[in-house]
This record gives sequence, C-alpha cells and structure tokens, in this order.
Amino acid sequence: MDLAALTLAAFEPLVGERFTIDPGTAPAVELVLEAASAAGDRPGGRQPFSLTFRGPPDPLLPQATYRLEHDTFGAPEIFVVPIGRDAGGVRYEAIFT
Repeated sequence: MDLAALTLAAFEPLVGERFTIDPGTAPAVELVLEAASAAGDRPGGRQPFSLTFRGPPDPLLPQATYRLEHDTFGAPEIFVVPIGRDAGGVRYEAIFT
C-alpha cells in the first residue's frame, strides 16, 4: 500500500477497530485505533493527520516501522512511536504530513 494514498478520511471510519502488528521478536500485538485527527493544513497536498492507537501494557513496542494488519483495510507499513503508558496500556502515535 502506498503511504501517499493514506488519508485522514480513510482512517476515520476505522476508529475503535483493531489492527495487528507482528513485531517479529514477540507474539503479535493488537492495537486499537483510538483517534484519527487533522494536524493542520497543507495547501496543494494531502492534509496532515495523526493516528493514536492503544495497545496492551506489555510488550512496549519501540518506535519503528510496523506492518499494521486490518481485516478490511489491508496492511500498510506505518512508523509508530510510543507516546505514553498508563493503567489502560500503551499509547502509540503515527503522524502523516
């Protein structure tokens, strides 16, 4: 899947759905898409946006490019960064400019 083709509109209907990451060094990890948000404007190009995911407390995935598999959306490779850990698990973010 071409990253340039990914848009905020493509992810908005997927909020609340599960994506699976196979980090290669551990069992697969399920992330839930918590939010898909606009991140400013870019005249003449794709609107920047961010995705926020929530995963289990362990394992903590390091920032890296992962293949996020979804039953109907496909499996884009996305750079994901951990942004915090709380009682509900670990939050991750991906930003598209």
